Amino acid sequence: MTGAEIVSVDSVQVYRGMDIGTAKPSPETRRRVPHHMIDIVDPVDPFSVAEFQVRGRRAIADIQHRGSAVLIVGGSGLHFRSLVDPLDFPPTDPAVREEVERLSPADAVAELLAADRVAGDLVDLANPRRVVRAVEILRITGRTPTERASGPRAEAVRAYRPEVDLAAVGMDPGDRLHGRVVRRLDGMLEAGFLDEVRALRLGPTASTAVGYREMARVVEGAWDLDTARDRAIDATTALARRQRTYHRRDPRIEWLEWHDDPAVLVTAAVDRLEEAGWTS
Repeated sequence: MTGAEIVSVDSVQVYRGMDIGTAKPSPETRRRVPHHMIDIVDPVDPFSVAEFQVRGRRAIADIQHRGSAVLIVGGSGLHFRSLVDPLDFPPTDPAVREEVERLSPADAVAELLAADRVAGDLVDLANPRRVVRAVEILRITGRTPTERASGPRAEAVRAYRPEVDLAAVGMDPGDRLHGRVVRRLDGMLEAGFLDEVRALRLGPTASTAVGYREMARVVEGAWDLDTARDRAIDATTALARRQRTYHRRDPRIEWLEWHDDPAVLVTAAVDRLEEAGWTS
């Protein structure tokens, strides 16, 4: 098939210079097939999923305006849904956040429950980070967790009703996952992953990226490379399993039978998309 343009929903490929550790498509591949949402921000800068949503939807609109097909590929389930579903991301305010973070965990929970007595049905009250965020949103917008979880848009999100025409396929290596992660990370290290991390300045969002976070500990002198490698393998495997769980909840995704030959998987994916009416 020809004419499609790719929109990446990898949450880390957005960062310039973070190439090896994200398995970013090569310059030659990107010259051959237009890719979007790659290399759009410096790794020292924060970049939220709300910002990703705005820029990603703009990229999709531009592609469609040119008459090309859009192929969304990747990675983060939340970033994927931010482009196709009516997800709303409440605003943030550093000053308000700082005020809320000065509260004790008990006081933060009490403030949330005073405004919404059933907030515990929607927010993990044992998770201070989630409680702080819920109170921050409450103070900025006046909306409680229950209010934010109600209404037609929230119902559409829960029901997986997209805002765009959508056909989706998934690929899952099953019990081959761990071995693939090990081989992938070792290949990255051989390609110079540690040197890449050493050359980067990682900001508050990029520094949390799996693999980069562990290799940064080597650069800091806190860990040896073997320790970082083992930790990165474990963290990557855990992340992939969480992504699998997240995507498996989505009833719109048709899962393909796994094959170790990528060309076979690509052919199967294109066949499924064509059957669903996807054209280019």
